[in-house]
Amino acid sequence: MSDLFAAAGLDRNAPHPLADRLRPQKLEEVAGQDHLVGPDGALTRAIRSGSIGSLIFWGPPGTGKTTVARLLAHETDLAFVQISAIFTGVADLKKTFEAARARRAMGQGTLLFVDEIHRFNRSQQDSFLPVMEDGSVTLIGATTENPSFELNAALLSRARVLIFKSLGAEAIEKLLRRAEQAEGKPLPLDEDARAALVAMADGDGRASLTLAEDVWCAAGEGEVFDRARLAEIVQRRAPIYDKAQEGHYNLISALHKCVRGSDPDAALYYFARMLVAGEDPLFLARRIVRMAVEDIGLADPQALVVANAAKDAYDFLGSPEGELALAQAVLYVATAPKSNAGYVAYKAARRLAEESGSPMPPKTILNAPTKLMKSEGYGEGYRYDHDEPDAFSGQDYWPESLGRRSFYRPVERGFEREIAKRLDYWERLRRERGDS
Repeated sequence: MSDLFAAAGLDRNAPHPLADRLRPQKLEEVAGQDHLVGPDGALTRAIRSGSIGSLIFWGPPGTGKTTVARLLAHETDLAFVQISAIFTGVADLKKTFEAARARRAMGQGTLLFVDEIHRFNRSQQDSFLPVMEDGSVTLIGATTENPSFELNAALLSRARVLIFKSLGAEAIEKLLRRAEQAEGKPLPLDEDARAALVAMADGDGRASLTLAEDVWCAAGEGEVFDRARLAEIVQRRAPIYDKAQEGHYNLISALHKCVRGSDPDAALYYFARMLVAGEDPLFLARRIVRMAVEDIGLADPQALVVANAAKDAYDFLGSPEGELALAQAVLYVATAPKSNAGYVAYKAARRLAEESGSPMPPKTILNAPTKLMKSEGYGEGYRYDHDEPDAFSGQDYWPESLGRRSFYRPVERGFEREIAKRLDYWERLRRERGDS
C-alpha cells in the first residue's frame, strides 16, 4: 500500500500530522461512510461491477473524500492524478488532459481527482467533458458545496453524485481509538472532556485527529484534562458555516420551518446557532419579519409589531444585548397562532391582476372631479357606507368583466377567527339586501 502514500506525496516514516499518518489503506477502514464503502455500499458495488464511472463527491470537510478517491484508483488500477481547482489554471488542465490521453494510448486509464471542483468557472468545467466522453479520464470531483448550484448541468449529467455524510460520534470515536492504538497511549481526557472533543470535531474526522494530537502535545506526565482545560488547550472550533453558501440557507430554512411548525425550542436553537457562527443579526431580523407576515399574518397582528420592534431594539442596542430582543421575537412568532391565509390571498390576487389586463372599476366608486366625468356617470349611485345601516352598503366594487372573487379565507385560529365572523356577517347582509 506504500504506493498510496507516494501518490499522496507522503513518506510513511516522516513526522507527518496524525491525520495523514492514520489515513485509511483500505476502503473498509474509512469511517462513517458505510453507505458508500460498506459491504453493500454504492462504491463497493461499483468496484465489483468493474466500472466506477465519473463521480462527484459531495460532503463536509474531513469526511474522507480525498482518501476514498485515492483508494478507488488503487482498487481499479487507474493512474491517480490529483489537482486542486484553487491552484490549477487552463494551461495546467491542458497538460493534465494531454498526459491522460497519452497514458490511455499506452493502455493505462487515469483517475483524475479534482479537489474543490466547484471553484472552477463554467468554461473550465466544460473543458472536462471531452476527456470524460472519450474515456481518457475517470473524473472524481470533490466539493463541499451543493453540486446542483455550483456545477454545470452538462458535467452533472456525465457524473454520479455521491454524498459523504458528516461523521457521527461513533465514527469519531472509532478514529480516536485508532489514534490511541497508533500512539500506544490513551488520550489524557476524562469522560466529559472526551465527549466534548468529539463534539468539537463537528463531524470532521481530520479535525478530530488534529485535536487529539494537540491534546497529546499539551499533556504533561500523568496529566488528565477536564472539559474546561480542554477548551483552553485546543480553543473552540467555529461551526462550519459559510454565510454565502449552502450552510447559510440550510439553517435559515430550518429556523423558518421550526417557527412555522410552532416549535420554539428548536427555533431558538437554530437562531442561536446562526448567531454563534457569525450571521448578521439584521439578516435574522428581516427573516423574522417575513415569518410574521407569511406564516402568522392576521391570526396574530401583533407578530409583525413584535418583529419590527425587535429589529428596532437591535438597531438601538447592538450586540450582544440586542440579540435578546431578536430571540424574544423568535419565541413570539414560534408560539403565535399560524395562518398563511393572507399570503395565499395576496398571491391569488396578484395572479389575477397579472392575467386579467386593466378592466375599469365600476363607475359607481370612481370620483368625478370634472363635469365631463360626472356626465359619464362617474360616482353616480355611490352609497357612503357610514350613512348606511351597520355602516355597510354592500356595493359591488369589482370590475364588471371579472365579477366578485374571493381570495382571503381566514382560518379558525387566533384573531382570524374573529375576522371570519365579520366576513360572514357582511356576506349575510349582502344576500339580505340583494346586492351580492
